[in-house]
Amino acid sequence: MMIEAMNDTKILTVLGSTGSIGTQTLDVARMHGYGIKALSANTNFTLAEQQAREFRPETVCMTDESAYRELKARLADTDIKVTCGKEALCETAAIKADMVINAVVGMVGLEPTLAALNAKNRVGLANKETLVTGGELVKAAAKANNVDIIPIDSEHSAIFQSLMGNSGNKIEKIILTASGGPFFGYNKEQLRSVTLEQALKHPNWSMGKKITVDSATLMNKGLELIEAVRLFNVTPDMVEVVVHRQSILHSAVEYEDGAVIGQLGVPDMKIPIQFAVTYPKRLASLSAKLSLFDVGTLTFERADEETFVCLAEARKAIAKGGTAPTILNGANEAAVAAFIAGKIPFYRIGELVSSCCAEITHKGDVTLDTIAEADSSAREYVMKKI
Repeated sequence: MMIEAMNDTKILTVLGSTGSIGTQTLDVARMHGYGIKALSANTNFTLAEQQAREFRPETVCMTDESAYRELKARLADTDIKVTCGKEALCETAAIKADMVINAVVGMVGLEPTLAALNAKNRVGLANKETLVTGGELVKAAAKANNVDIIPIDSEHSAIFQSLMGNSGNKIEKIILTASGGPFFGYNKEQLRSVTLEQALKHPNWSMGKKITVDSATLMNKGLELIEAVRLFNVTPDMVEVVVHRQSILHSAVEYEDGAVIGQLGVPDMKIPIQFAVTYPKRLASLSAKLSLFDVGTLTFERADEETFVCLAEARKAIAKGGTAPTILNGANEAAVAAFIAGKIPFYRIGELVSSCCAEITHKGDVTLDTIAEADSSAREYVMKKI
């Protein structure tokens, strides 16, 4: 993966600016004096207003209509353009910038990623669903426009860094690390009584609700497995998921000669965010330094794919290809939303995803239309079963 360096002076667009990754991206921008071309958010108009007044972007896009009206009124005394909706989000992603950081949550991130690439904007990708549902389209757009995609997920950033200077050496496997989430070691019976409050208590990372629940079910790792296959052009059997409770080794690559090269650091997303923006340079950051003496012990265990069936279903989906990963993702998004809303218990997420993937037939051709159809079918299936 040959990627050119960016200039020291950077202008960024941040999609999903009020979420965890978005706010940390702005922390990095603030520290290094990077300009902000455009922002997008969903419903948090209060924080969006604060960000807009501080960074003075040309445009702020709100995907929620009521939030858009509120923000437009609040920013009426400025020259900042406020827009609304899915089409406006894609237009925001296409505004010329040095890098578009895609930190939105869910499949809604796919089309803005394509819009950014087609506008020849480099993309810093933190939206898993973009590659899970439309990986083939995204890779084709990046190639056609000669534009780079740099991963921001800590695991994929670690893999990316472990491949730097590879010079064509053969990869034996990718070691994808997982914290195991709050329910590591639980059996199926124990999972029947866990609560939303417990599911949202991640042992190492501070994230939004959806991704935190995904971490608890190990679906997050399943989505990352699919991402790794597509980002690094490996087969699913070359990705080994390893539970590493300390979240210090963020992932690694094993080469043909048996050498394993990995990236270690404290569990802080500002590190991979900043590296995506400053690559190939490494600059001083806001993150704490890693002390191996303080960590003491690093442990590694196998993931329990029999209990945490979402990870197993993700393996099956990427092996099938086509729209199978979209069906997996759509079912999961619907089931997780239902769990967060208190409509289903935790253990039902995996059950619904498994039955949906088994019963809905996937298509081999991947287009925006077949992706939308697969996503809709999966969500409808889950809603009918709730």
